[in-house]
Amino acid sequence: MPTAVVVPGHHGPERLGDLVHEAERIAKSTRVEAIVFTGWARRGGVTEAEQMQAAWSGPDVELVVEPTASVTAENATRTIPLLLARGVDRAIVVCAPLHLYRTRYFFTRLYGAYGIETVFRVTRTRRTVGALVWELAAATACRRQLRSARAELTELVRA
Repeated sequence: MPTAVVVPGHHGPERLGDLVHEAERIAKSTRVEAIVFTGWARRGGVTEAEQMQAAWSGPDVELVVEPTASVTAENATRTIPLLLARGVDRAIVVCAPLHLYRTRYFFTRLYGAYGIETVFRVTRTRRTVGALVWELAAATACRRQLRSARAELTELVRA
């Protein structure tokens, strides 16, 4: 079963490092076809995906950068064509503990529609009040973002 590790960006270089380290651990113990980093640059400059790629010190495996996704729904949507192009049908998605709810919400629905089995690995990262507030506020937009992601995905896969 071709497998990839997918790492959605997360605000803050410390958290990005935690995500990359977890992806490295997975790649050392599991045969993976690719590591997919996804995330944009909030204020321009180096994207989260590019920062994670630069921090990689794991095994020699294809590193794929998706630098445009700005929300979790887009992380899922914009990585599907990358996985399909590589014949991947199983994804290990790495996220922070507080991000798990939204990550699971989007990835299971969107990946599942394309036959990609999805499992989740949570990093050991510091939980902050700010991160909790962010996740609670972001949860209010999940349904709207899912509708938008599905519409975008229809166009991406058709292209």
